[in-house]
Amino acid sequence: MSAPDVPSRANAGDAAEVFRVFLRLGLSSFGGPIAHLGYFREEFVRRRGWLDDAAFAHLLSICQFLPGPASSQLGFAIGLLRAGWRGALAAFLAFTLPSALLMFGFALYAPQFLHGPMGTAVIHGLKLVAVVVVSHGLLGMARSLTPDLLRVAIAVGASALVLLGGDAGWQFVAILGGGLVGALLCRPAAFDRAATLPLRYGRRLAGVCFVVFLSALACSLIPSGAAPSLRGLAGAFYRAGSFVFGGGHVVLPLLKDEVVVAGWIGTDAFLAGYGAAQAMPGPMFTLAAYLGASVDLGLPPWLGAGVALASIFLPGFLLLTAALPAWSALVSRPWAARSVAGINAAVVGLLAAALYDPVWREGVTGLADAVIVAVGWLLVWRLRLSAVWALAWCVGAAVAGSLPIGPLA
Repeated sequence: MSAPDVPSRANAGDAAEVFRVFLRLGLSSFGGPIAHLGYFREEFVRRRGWLDDAAFAHLLSICQFLPGPASSQLGFAIGLLRAGWRGALAAFLAFTLPSALLMFGFALYAPQFLHGPMGTAVIHGLKLVAVVVVSHGLLGMARSLTPDLLRVAIAVGASALVLLGGDAGWQFVAILGGGLVGALLCRPAAFDRAATLPLRYGRRLAGVCFVVFLSALACSLIPSGAAPSLRGLAGAFYRAGSFVFGGGHVVLPLLKDEVVVAGWIGTDAFLAGYGAAQAMPGPMFTLAAYLGASVDLGLPPWLGAGVALASIFLPGFLLLTAALPAWSALVSRPWAARSVAGINAAVVGLLAAALYDPVWREGVTGLADAVIVAVGWLLVWRLRLSAVWALAWCVGAAVAGSLPIGPLA
């Protein structure tokens, strides 16, 4: 795939630069997968200009289509476009390692980390950060990707479908519906060719990745016995990563079936890890590091953590690598360009639905929370400060409000 159709800035970076940027995000991106999209847009579209909104939504659309952790896949793709395969690996490692190490440490040393009023207040503050970041990202994307009434209608329809459906599978239906309506009704000029992806590999490698994905999935379905083993652990987490659509919280019931129902880990330990994952920056899939370290394999805990972590991320990355070349070729065709315009509008609707449920509903419980969110929103929107400032404000205000003498108590 040649690069003349894309801005030269898209492939002007190096792996060290990618690692530094994603490490900062890996240390500060609280709020779960939906919030990560807001962080990514703020960092790579508004602040650094590595992508424009069309290219960002282009990548997000395909990541939403595929099983796996959408925010991590998006980061992997951004690193790939910026600095090649080293950039993709750097993005994954930098974004994932902070929370993976924290979850591994939690498995070993801190089973009571989230208990107590202070821990509860910190978690609540992180939920308010998610409200600020997601609402900020949503407004910016809506301005670019829903410029006419048709695409506004697609976004509203997608949002209503997801909210009324209540199941993660409806996200997939909403994106397909947006693509179909866009292909039929959107104007041919709705998609900008400048958003075509500057890939550094072709369909041959994409085909190899798809074959590897299918082969590994077939191997993971071979029974490994009731007792936990390294091969069984790898298979369980590979299956979870292969079959989860929506990422984030959606992977939890799959993992529970794999490790709790199988008797490898107790329900209390599983729920403790789930609670800890809510307080961690970076991808929620790093819960796998906690679970892998907690399963008694008779081996060093770090080995179980590493195998579980690699196994749950691998299928999503293989599928993304396999799909990107065909996706890039399609968007140069008028009908596909119209379809992508509809998909982009549907993505805006999905973000709006997620902003309401669960981000707003789980985060904002009263007037004090609404005030905290409003101030945080002013920090990033009006004052154009980094999301780190909103993080510090929301967590600090939530902790202060939990104290008997706090101003918001």
